[in-house]
Amino acid sequence: MTHKFGRISAALLASTIAGSALAQDNSVTIVLSEELDVVEPCMTSRSNIGRVIQQNISETVTELVPGEGLQPRLATSWEDMGGGTWRFALREGVTFSDGTTFGAEDVAHSIARTTGDAIVCEIGAKFFGGMEITTEIVDEHTIDITADPAQPILPLLMSTMTVVPSETPMDSFVDTPIGTGPYTFDEYNVGQNIKLSVRDDYWGDAPVVQSATYVFRSDSAVRAAMVKTGEADIAPNIALQDATDPDMDYSYPNSETVYLRVDNMTAPLNDVRVRQALNHAVDREAFIGTILADGTLLATGMTPPSTIGYNHDLTPYAYDPDKAKALLAEAKADGVPVDQTITLIGRTNNFGNVLETMEAMLQMFQDAGFNMELQMYEVAEWENFYSKPFAEDRGPQIVQAMHDNANGDPVFSMYFKYHSDGLQSGTTDATIDDMIAAATAATGAKREQLWSELFAYIHGEAVTDVLLFHMVGFSRVNTRLDFAPTIKTNSELQLSQIAFK
Repeated sequence: MTHKFGRISAALLASTIAGSALAQDNSVTIVLSEELDVVEPCMTSRSNIGRVIQQNISETVTELVPGEGLQPRLATSWEDMGGGTWRFALREGVTFSDGTTFGAEDVAHSIARTTGDAIVCEIGAKFFGGMEITTEIVDEHTIDITADPAQPILPLLMSTMTVVPSETPMDSFVDTPIGTGPYTFDEYNVGQNIKLSVRDDYWGDAPVVQSATYVFRSDSAVRAAMVKTGEADIAPNIALQDATDPDMDYSYPNSETVYLRVDNMTAPLNDVRVRQALNHAVDREAFIGTILADGTLLATGMTPPSTIGYNHDLTPYAYDPDKAKALLAEAKADGVPVDQTITLIGRTNNFGNVLETMEAMLQMFQDAGFNMELQMYEVAEWENFYSKPFAEDRGPQIVQAMHDNANGDPVFSMYFKYHSDGLQSGTTDATIDDMIAAATAATGAKREQLWSELFAYIHGEAVTDVLLFHMVGFSRVNTRLDFAPTIKTNSELQLSQIAFK
């Protein structure tokens, strides 16, 4: 559905944009809000990387399609063999962009590389944490994949596993990805653009889009204006105030959850009363319809309401600065160093109006009595604060993040966000660890119940973080394209799904 908002007109900025009006008829230009720091296929769980690489260059074993469920991709079928083992039949007649033949050896290598410890792959750490994945090649196009402990949704987990050739180094990231997808990775002119072109030997249907150029502009109004003037075709992410053209702008509930990851292991944030005070200090309602879109939902869980087990009985923390001050005073009386400076860390260009959002929250925290300062970082430097290992001398930190889960199950979120060994977990809680293990191993109604109970424990008892918003996304699409954003647009943008009118 198209929404019209605005206090900044993209048209006013059109004169500042240089370049031709329209790209070539069979090419598209996509303007992203931030540049890619790496182009490694095992890092496509980061949205800025996934929008370029996922399913364009590197394909996954299976694919979760909105409205259709789990579908074949490089695997054509799968079967539960029992004991945690699933057998996958792989697609025949597939080649990589370097001309080598795809087969079971490549899948086995990709799994070992992604889940091993020679390099830190976010896909492995995020989606396969807490389990051991082993493989056995049955024949050239058949592979058994075993998870310990057993994973009843292993085929769904395989929708995140990008496949690279077996010759890909185990111990280093690639700078020119090679995949089985419909496009080749041609150029990366750092600071300027990335260029892809269509393959003539792709195993699937031939895409309409023959080439794509990705450019990077941090200013949302500039991105919107580039599409308006024809210098770009798609801006996947624009801010609320720039979505002013009903013919080009799309809004849609996306799968992103904005939250503040609180470091539960450093004082004063290791006191639950301080974390409760943080939650009561934020006026969540004040953001909606002002700097965030109407339709934005207040969050009580890390995953969107579309995931199984989302606990709809939970209510957001009430905005109550007086209660926040009382909680801080109570903690201080017990010797908790609540006056210590807390660093609030934000990611620039993470979503539209992120700076305005962070500045408003900083003021709310300060009004409630917190001694806090704000620091904003580009994604590469921000990642040093967000993922382990954390600096030993870091002091108390709160990290703003936006987490995407369009996969329908909390298993894609909970281990690396909350388990004691999770890549981005700010807590060590044995109860949470046990609850994650139990829910991950369960099926059916029991699985849903256990996830629901975990959401309740995290929100109401552990109070590990400050859950904020389930977001509404805005994209601008040039009218020459036949393309509509979906819930997946936050994490991938398949060029093969774009046509021309």
